[in-house]
Amino acid sequence: MKLLRVGPKGQERPAILHSDNSIRDLSTVLSDFTGDNLSDSGLAKIRKTDIDALPVIDPSERIGACVGNVGKFICIGLNYADHAAEAGMELPSEPVIFMKATSAICGPNDAIEIPRHSEKTDWEIELGVVIGRRAKYVDQAEALDYVAGYCITNDVSERQFQLERTGQWTKGKSHDTFGPTGPWLVTRDEVSDPHNLGMWLEVNGKRFQDGNSNTMVFKIDEIIAFLSRFMTLEPGDIISTGTPPGIGNGQTPPVFLKAGDQIKLGIDGLGEQCAKCIDA
Repeated sequence: MKLLRVGPKGQERPAILHSDNSIRDLSTVLSDFTGDNLSDSGLAKIRKTDIDALPVIDPSERIGACVGNVGKFICIGLNYADHAAEAGMELPSEPVIFMKATSAICGPNDAIEIPRHSEKTDWEIELGVVIGRRAKYVDQAEALDYVAGYCITNDVSERQFQLERTGQWTKGKSHDTFGPTGPWLVTRDEVSDPHNLGMWLEVNGKRFQDGNSNTMVFKIDEIIAFLSRFMTLEPGDIISTGTPPGIGNGQTPPVFLKAGDQIKLGIDGLGEQCAKCIDA
């Protein structure tokens, strides 16, 4: 299933993409894509629904982030071998973890703000993993059973805030709109191999990132098992699993985003995002 949330910011309602590409309203079936609604039993309730009988939503309506009320937005750094090489950094011996503020989350096509005093706002297409059940001390062999589905995330980053000032990376990762998510939450049964997905990103029509999730250093099952040793993962938490090469900071000379730029990105089977940059 391809699940999405539609409507004005803060008023999104759950929906599903029909096989005829129409968007159908699920708000009579469940309140939102949060918490236990993302469990196997919650998703089974949607599968039992007669999608043909659901109201059609106007396709011009705004698409919001595909998960509501996200508790944790966890990111994995330097998790693509070819991206680490691009950055001139050694491969980590275990997953590099940092957090992105949930207030950064926005819809896949919402405008991306360039922060005030920004010098180096950058892009990172990433494969997002949405947790579907509570995970604590999970065995790696069972870890993928805790996944509700997958989505596109764009880990927008201000590199000067992130790398050239004191403290942690979080402040360079958490500006409002720095977490475009969606358009769809694609349930795990529809993603046969999350470690073999083509990923691409373009700025103003020029392709900068053109990679594949098969170059991940730590696979999704490893990441979930690892994280669950240090924190309890809750339904609706999002794990953004790293980016392939082609970020702006890796260009010669570096290229950074400015107001008026348009970013378009996609992952095989997970849809596309298209956003314009504006000044904050």
